[in-house]
Amino acid sequence: MDCAAALLPGFHPNYLLCPSRHFSSLLPKTDLSSPLKFQLQNKQLSLASSHGFSPVICNATLSDTYSETVELADIDWDNLGFGFLPTDYMYNMKCAQGESFSNGELQRFGNIELSPSAGVLNYGQGLFEGLKAYRKEDGNILLFRPEENALRMRLGAERMCMPSPTVDQFVDAVKATVLANKRWIPPVGKGSLYIRPLLMGSGAVLGLAPAPEYTFLIYVSPVGNYFKEGVAPIHLIVEDNLHRATPGGTGGVKTIGNYAAVLKAQSAAKEQGYSDVLYLDCVHKKYLEEVSSCNIFVVKGNLISTPAIKGTILPGITRKSIIDVARTLGFQVEERLVHVDELLDADEVFCTGTAVVVSPVGSITYHGERVPYNEGGVGAVSQQLYSALTRLQMGLIKDNMNWTVELS
Repeated sequence: MDCAAALLPGFHPNYLLCPSRHFSSLLPKTDLSSPLKFQLQNKQLSLASSHGFSPVICNATLSDTYSETVELADIDWDNLGFGFLPTDYMYNMKCAQGESFSNGELQRFGNIELSPSAGVLNYGQGLFEGLKAYRKEDGNILLFRPEENALRMRLGAERMCMPSPTVDQFVDAVKATVLANKRWIPPVGKGSLYIRPLLMGSGAVLGLAPAPEYTFLIYVSPVGNYFKEGVAPIHLIVEDNLHRATPGGTGGVKTIGNYAAVLKAQSAAKEQGYSDVLYLDCVHKKYLEEVSSCNIFVVKGNLISTPAIKGTILPGITRKSIIDVARTLGFQVEERLVHVDELLDADEVFCTGTAVVVSPVGSITYHGERVPYNEGGVGAVSQQLYSALTRLQMGLIKDNMNWTVELS
């Protein structure tokens, strides 16, 4: 596909967003009132991927009198938590029901306008994704498996009767949004840029039906650790009364309603001093499902077991990656029904997710009985898998999996 340049609001007219099959290139104008400054010397902006794609350069001619410098946002990077911080730009793309997404644009970050009768507000017709960007020592940026998020959104959109961007459109939009907000990507070792793509029924609809219009939106925020404990053991309580998902429902896709459903049990657990809730299946009430926003793994010797994906469990991308990493490290991994009683004699338990990456579990409480792990410390398997995956995500080791996409 040839570059189809589109002018961006708030950007110099010579600097264009150029969607292509493999990426979008972006350059903000140099006179922004914010601290972000881009200067380029004898070159054009390009992106490259470790998947073997050749860099494609859009036809935006840059001055010969500039050298590249980027100033970071003025925030306390050493005390960055997992909370929302407004950044510079967001991505927006719309389409009508029965049509396909085509052209999107970067806009200054800000509030959006929705009809009170929007499908997402009245009937919960919405999905979201989550992924991260990391800054490397050389200043380049790494994305982790963005095409997997795109594929999962497309599967979820089909379940929720929504059109969705193509994989290429999704990945291009993510790349453009990350580069537009490059100054918000934390320094090496200080955190990551959390990327939140949203797909929602934005059109007005009164009767129960798919919305007439849809919006694909991406915003970003710099983040630190998801749990306040950081890379330290968390403490879970098993919930067998309230349930996250039911067979035939939407537990296997990343729809917004799945997360509102866990708030009651999660809030009660946190009031009791627990970090989060571990849910059981709603039929037998004895098989592990997942934590509020994480997948769960149980370790016994060299065997790592995790609940099989069967429609009520979200197919986490970090979950999928940890399974592959564990197998390359010599562990046996089983995806199957995992009985709650297996928690009683497990060597380790850990959670996985985009936000937490790998989070070791220090204890699980079930029917009033507390089962501790690793004497309150981080288990060896959890630490090994966390280190292996995060070092790959941050570009500290060679990516033999071909999972990362590098932006420059």
